[in-house]
Amino acid sequence: MFELCLLCPEDRVEVLSDALDALEALSVSVEDADAETAAEQALFGEPGMPAPKDGWLRSRMVALFQEESGAREAAQLLSAQDFFEGCNIVAVVAVVEQDWVRLTQSQFTPVDITPDFWIVPTWHEPPAQAKQIIRLDPGLAFGTGTHPTTRMCLRWIASHDVTGQRVLDYGCGSGILAIGAAKYGAQAIDAVDIDQAAVESTTLNAQANHVTLNAGLPELAQGAYDTVLANILATPLKVLAPLLCAHVAAGGALVLAGILERQADELKLAYAPYINLQVSDTQEGWILMTATARAAHT
Repeated sequence: MFELCLLCPEDRVEVLSDALDALEALSVSVEDADAETAAEQALFGEPGMPAPKDGWLRSRMVALFQEESGAREAAQLLSAQDFFEGCNIVAVVAVVEQDWVRLTQSQFTPVDITPDFWIVPTWHEPPAQAKQIIRLDPGLAFGTGTHPTTRMCLRWIASHDVTGQRVLDYGCGSGILAIGAAKYGAQAIDAVDIDQAAVESTTLNAQANHVTLNAGLPELAQGAYDTVLANILATPLKVLAPLLCAHVAAGGALVLAGILERQADELKLAYAPYINLQVSDTQEGWILMTATARAAHT
């Protein structure tokens, strides 16, 4: 593998990305060329949404090629284009061979939800203090236990009695919340997602954790549940307000995550016709919002 490294201004990032893609680069990444200097710029978008700009004032682009000849040919062809004015070829360098499996595994270590509740990758031994564990490896579906929204939902499950409950995990991703509910005694669990890959991931993760649940597309969710969990994002949560609230049984709990602190009032307003949401946990700028249904919804 070989990397072609470029420097370019912000307004050339998109056209260079398209050109590198056409030149059969295996991947293209963009970084702030001034990172870790006084000129470094923060560039963040909403979680799950595109960044507000394609690049930085001075962007460093790295394109990966299978062969050195491909990287050098791409550099030569790009240099001859009018749109390359103001850009520079930095280098073509070989990618150092690494044990990528070991490197990836080293980045995922056991995660504590509570002092005795842990998320543990299969290549790690559980911590001695762990009384309850979920075995979960990183995969295509969202939910490894490391994100604050996931941890807050699991903390809620661990601190509330869900024994024997009927539980809905809406937008299940990896199935981690549904599995957590099963570990704490829930008996009838439906885990649904619009992504078939998430449904398959949830099924496999449930089997690996020796718990029983039903995983499927959203139409699987039917009737009322004692607890409804939804860790998505604020915008779809607002759209889903009537649907999610209709699934909460009288006296049941609604637990929502994927919400930034500044979005609390938006969510309260969206759910006000159905239920009274309150902030019940916060972590790293994210919040958990919960409510108890006063009456059955139809």
